[in-house]
Amino acid sequence: MNNYPDWILKAIKKNKKDLSSEGIAVETKKELGDYFANTICYEALCPNKGECFKSKHATFLILGTKCTRNCRFCAVDKSKPLPPDPKEPKRIADIASKWNIKYLVFTSPTRDDLNDGGAYHFARTIETIREISPATMTEPLIPDFRGDIKSLETVISARPTVLSHNIETVPRLYSDIRGMASYERSLNILKMSKKIDPDIPTKSSIIIGMGEMMDEIKQTLIDLNKNLCDIVVIGQYLSPSNKHYPVKKYYTHKEFDILKDFALSIGIKSVVSEPLARSSYKALEAYKKAIN
Repeated sequence: MNNYPDWILKAIKKNKKDLSSEGIAVETKKELGDYFANTICYEALCPNKGECFKSKHATFLILGTKCTRNCRFCAVDKSKPLPPDPKEPKRIADIASKWNIKYLVFTSPTRDDLNDGGAYHFARTIETIREISPATMTEPLIPDFRGDIKSLETVISARPTVLSHNIETVPRLYSDIRGMASYERSLNILKMSKKIDPDIPTKSSIIIGMGEMMDEIKQTLIDLNKNLCDIVVIGQYLSPSNKHYPVKKYYTHKEFDILKDFALSIGIKSVVSEPLARSSYKALEAYKKAIN
């Protein structure tokens, strides 16, 4: 399916305009380069980066830009990664302080090459941000750490504001799209996070448009709720290239509203459900709704 709906074409044009025009978005892009900071905004080709950069927002990517998994929907490079950079947590914290960031989301590629999956680096980033920019709240979006609970405990012991881990899609599509991941393992990461520290809200995201049915999405929302997930983001899948998994369907705004209403009706505390919503989109707003 290659024919973009009008709303996607408008968003792409606006994003390009924001990033090419002189102003805060261009300044943000330059400063990220000055700090040698990677962002998922660029590595995953996020459609919202122009809007976010204009507000001095970015979702940072730690532990490099190379992923050890092979998810077919993702634009992040799949190749051998470099060792963790011990100076990276401070660089991220320095940006948080300079930009007066209230709420910072950061993530990583999956690092199956590391014994702890990168958990220590996540924890150190949270702690360093707290040391240098104490007013900044943190939301680490973690990989599944191959289900290792000790790695999960390492991250949670650093006391993030929110613990995020993405379910991504419905269970039927896992073998085709996320062959190295496990639906049950991801649900368990969310459940165990809450059991380790019930005071830290948990969050997950679903991208739709890869061939799932509405009933399957609703069942995934039920599963997330049963596994103690507080915040859910639902967004439209946009294939990064013709080499990636194709888009099977573009959902309407009304369908996103239906899914939001359903998620709230079953007890999920906070829901962001919009075509261009991504894991970190409106993250602070979603967190505030979850705790209120």
